[in-house]
Amino acid sequence: MRPAAKTAAMMAVLTLGMKILGFLREVFMAGFFGTSYIVDAYVMASAIPGIIFAGVFTSVGASYMPIFSKIVEDRGMEEGNRFTSEAITLSSFIALIAAGLGIIFAEPVVSIFARGFVGETAELTVFYLRITFSYLIFTAATGLLESYLQYKGTFLKPVLTGYLQSGFVLVAIIISAFYSHYFLAFGLLIGSILRLAALAFVAKGRGFSYRPTRHIGSAAREITVLAIPVFIGSTVNQINSFVDKMLASGLDEGSVSALNYGYLLINMITALTITVIVTIIYPRLTQALAAEDYGRFNDSISTGMNIILIIGLPCSLGAMLYSHPAVQLVYERGVFDSASTGLTAGAFFYYAIGLTFIAVNALLVKAFYAMQDMKTPVICGAIGAVTNIVLNLLLVGPMAHRGLALATSIAAIVNATMLYYWIRKKYPKVQVVREKAKIWKIIVSAVACVSISWLVYKGIGAIAGSAAALSSTVATLLSLFGAVAAAAVVYLILLKLFRVQELSLLRDLIK
Repeated sequence: MRPAAKTAAMMAVLTLGMKILGFLREVFMAGFFGTSYIVDAYVMASAIPGIIFAGVFTSVGASYMPIFSKIVEDRGMEEGNRFTSEAITLSSFIALIAAGLGIIFAEPVVSIFARGFVGETAELTVFYLRITFSYLIFTAATGLLESYLQYKGTFLKPVLTGYLQSGFVLVAIIISAFYSHYFLAFGLLIGSILRLAALAFVAKGRGFSYRPTRHIGSAAREITVLAIPVFIGSTVNQINSFVDKMLASGLDEGSVSALNYGYLLINMITALTITVIVTIIYPRLTQALAAEDYGRFNDSISTGMNIILIIGLPCSLGAMLYSHPAVQLVYERGVFDSASTGLTAGAFFYYAIGLTFIAVNALLVKAFYAMQDMKTPVICGAIGAVTNIVLNLLLVGPMAHRGLALATSIAAIVNATMLYYWIRKKYPKVQVVREKAKIWKIIVSAVACVSISWLVYKGIGAIAGSAAALSSTVATLLSLFGAVAAAAVVYLILLKLFRVQELSLLRDLIK
């Protein structure tokens, strides 16, 4: 496990750097534009292409890895490379059609997806949307090249390519602030082109060169067959996002932005923990099943689940407890005032409730995909989607945008529960949780460490607040730093006392 631990540690560091760059981007956005109609339009235009077409690209990407693994296992890497070229051709053709339709029908799309937007907000959203639809052409191949490199054991360089895209978006934000906000969306387009070019260069160094072909072989057709249920499931998830955005667009100005900023904080946490773990484990799951090695499969999935719970539970509890000071510390500057902090903190709190279950969903869905079972996640996702939509409609009235965030979290809980139930029922050989007592040890440790951290936070806050030389921002920073440090120490001690074996894997990550 030591090489994997080192890879995970490096991925976490690189992801942290990219997320810091991403946060810097959002901080600049918040400082320059606050929760204004400009940000609402930008957020909506950035989300709509994914809401409509992400299902296509997600389904192709999810189907690619298990089929590619089987082809390489049975027929060798040369056939695997040929199959990859076919998959890129197929996905790029679909992306080109999708982008063209999106650009042509941008106005009616905005009127459907953002029915609460009128006047200048609606016009700006249409302008941004035509640009964001264009970058679909380049994102289609990006996901496949990332999966190819992950199979080959190249995890770090694909993360580095994300710096190009995120960095160029930041440049576009700065240019927009000083010249015109119409430049904002061009950062996404140019950044995606640069990232794809960098990934193609890395893939060539690992033995893959794209070969255009008009012929889509049987393997690519097999992807299409497997992709259909994944597409349906992803489309259902995008309907969730559509309902969220549509209802939020009819609320007070800044509601869409607040949900976006709050979810970005959740994404920061998940990217540093869940994404790293699942990214490394998924190729192992597909390779184990291609070799029909269920022992290795169970080792990977059970270890991954335990690590996700060890990291996810305290993060979720801590995010809920410190939602307001965290948002204040990260965003509150420039035109992002205390009112914006209140809006965003409310969304962040309720999103944080579902953080651990989002992690569990990510791992279990990959386990089903590795077994080439694409239908079960669709069924579970549909149940979660219905739950989300019903709760959205029930909660948006009394809770406004906070109700939308809470509905998302409850839907994640329902989805995770269904996935766990069905993987146990359909695949008795698969052991996701081997020691239930260990789960309770992790829960007790997480609750205890967060509780103690709150006492430390209040204590440091009282001392720092009485010091006239310290600003409120510095006092908040010191209090949060002390609370997190105390929580980490207590948590590690408790896990050691409870003899949670996965602690040694976390220790490897730090070394």
